[in-house]
Amino acid sequence: MIEKTPKIKEAEEAVLIGLIQKEQTEAQVTEYLDELAFLAETAGAKAVKTFMQKLPYPDSRTFVGKGKLEQIKEYITTKNITIAIFDDELSGSQIINIEKALGVKTIDRSDLILDIFASRARTAQAKVQVELAQYQYLLPRLKGMWKHLERQGGGIGTRGPGETEIETDRRIVKDKIALLRKRLQQIDKQAITQRKERGEMIRVSLVGYTNVGKSTLMNVLSKSDVFAENKLFATLDTTTRKVVYENTPFLLSDTVGFIRKLPHHLIESFKSTLDEVREADILLHVVDISHPQYEEQINVVNKTLQELKSSEKPVITIFNKIDLYEEKNFDDWLEEDVKQDILSDLKERWINNTQGNCIFISALQKKNLEELRAMILKQVRSMYRVRYPYKTDLNFNAPD
Repeated sequence: MIEKTPKIKEAEEAVLIGLIQKEQTEAQVTEYLDELAFLAETAGAKAVKTFMQKLPYPDSRTFVGKGKLEQIKEYITTKNITIAIFDDELSGSQIINIEKALGVKTIDRSDLILDIFASRARTAQAKVQVELAQYQYLLPRLKGMWKHLERQGGGIGTRGPGETEIETDRRIVKDKIALLRKRLQQIDKQAITQRKERGEMIRVSLVGYTNVGKSTLMNVLSKSDVFAENKLFATLDTTTRKVVYENTPFLLSDTVGFIRKLPHHLIESFKSTLDEVREADILLHVVDISHPQYEEQINVVNKTLQELKSSEKPVITIFNKIDLYEEKNFDDWLEEDVKQDILSDLKERWINNTQGNCIFISALQKKNLEELRAMILKQVRSMYRVRYPYKTDLNFNAPD
């Protein structure tokens, strides 16, 4: 009956395929494919070759053109490649056509991300969210992926007269989606109750592109032990800790990292996890300043925050990995005053862009963390005063 997409096995060798479509540059698509290679590595595969083609829009049958597909086929056959990964979503019929032409397993970026999420889901909530997203991804692709559409079948209590197996499978998937949504609603109710039990404390949430160091920063700010590693989506589940700075308590949450081309059904499935962002009073937007495309990553996060209706919240932009930025951009022969001028110009630019609500730190080397704590403390206290202007028993007494 229903066949789920086979998962990537450890050490599989993969080719990556991307299109340079209108209004895109080769440099942009190269960056997207570099990120796709990192996603593949996170999933346990090794990207050994990338292919790009310039087309105004994808081929409806095979995504890339016939000539490019033959070129990919020749390489795959020569190198014994086992998987082809496309950087954009494929339809069910495209997957079947490409697999037939290439003779290897074919997946797209969305399926790869879902595979990573499935391997990293730890809590019941995350597991249900991932499974729901997988079935939502599968449903529109059933027709193209079905191997025997011509079969007819009948059965007591399972299918109507003349109902094809594809229709039966659609019904099964839709029933499964409804069941998972119901289960997720029950988990959400428990999560809402837990959030209500947190009381009147100000809520602060770490947000940012994936792999920018949010979990590392969470550890040093809250002195907790949150899983962190140099892979995409190291954290799926929201972690919340009570933090107290100078007698001022607040709740600090770490959330799942955002990424470009994040499947919409994944955002929908992880709604309850992202509720921490929606219900936050203050957002700490963590940015990897050492990444060559950090500005595009900022735009991806800001766009996602708009989708979550959270873009108007107070934000402190935290430019993390400033030590790595200096290491990548400053040669040993560069004079110290020139380095300082470059850093000053960079900081001045972003101070102007954020109206002064930014700071440059290194969470790993614990650089400028005291200054960051002071900024958070000032913002939290300001929020307490706005929210509870008539309360005189707030649990802080130290001056700003």
